[in-house]
Amino acid sequence: MNWITNYVRPKISSLLGQQPREVPENLWIKCPETGEMIFHKDLEANQFVIPTSNFHMKIGARDRLTHLFDGGVFEEIALEKVPLDPLKFRDSKRYVDRLKDYKAKTGLEDSVLVAAGALEGLPIVAAVQDFAFMGGSLGMAAGEAIVTAAETAVDRKRPLVLFAGSGGARMQEGILSLMQLPRTTVAVEMVKDAGLPYIVVLTNPTTGGVTASYAMLGDVHIAEPGAVIGFAGARVIEQTIREKLPEGFQRSEYLMEHGMVDMVVHRHELKGTIAKLLSVLTKAPATEPVIQPAVAAEPPATVQPEPA
Repeated sequence: MNWITNYVRPKISSLLGQQPREVPENLWIKCPETGEMIFHKDLEANQFVIPTSNFHMKIGARDRLTHLFDGGVFEEIALEKVPLDPLKFRDSKRYVDRLKDYKAKTGLEDSVLVAAGALEGLPIVAAVQDFAFMGGSLGMAAGEAIVTAAETAVDRKRPLVLFAGSGGARMQEGILSLMQLPRTTVAVEMVKDAGLPYIVVLTNPTTGGVTASYAMLGDVHIAEPGAVIGFAGARVIEQTIREKLPEGFQRSEYLMEHGMVDMVVHRHELKGTIAKLLSVLTKAPATEPVIQPAVAAEPPATVQPEPA
């Protein structure tokens, strides 16, 4: 028992009539690379990219969509309901209780959000995985969301842009989770059969069953800097092959050098890059620059000399 903390300090505070101020837990955020403390509002204004180290923090699904669509305006697509706990799974707590906690924490129904809107004037459909919801794990609800995104893109004849970020399949749903791999693969093929572009943005991390299905089937694969992308973890691979892996293995820059990723793009430049790619893939006509007609300058007025 700390006598000063538990007795002296509260006694002094009560005598002075002062109440201790409550400081929000997320007021300052620590950079995972440098340890630098960043004010949360400044980080949010910078799209959750650490200004000094350029480290890309995880970003929520709605924040991602707000930065993607013109004016931050988008239509959230309604998703079909799926059975919450088909296997009656329980580990340290019941699966239904775990889902309830994550829904309250994130404000999402599951790990994938689907929306439609305009990207630099081009109508698109976008799907975003939110890692904050159970590690962006792929379950029946997430699989249904990806299928809905593909069907919406085909129905509306719009390109599909997907932001992948996941730890893999959701173990609480067992084989039903693994069944989402072929379902989402078929959904992506629907988009391609309709002649519509499908662009995938790989964020940190994109692993497991997601990389074994829709995340690696894009027409173009873009990765954020420093993102971990792969199927099995690096430690598992090292233990299997009994060799030390190269420096930067499974990072987006390493994958681009070895042909697994088409480009690595900073988060601030994603919107413009995706817009340019879609304009090429959809053969959208270039916007003619507006040229104002030249206004002829008026000749200077002639000053008549005054009579003597």
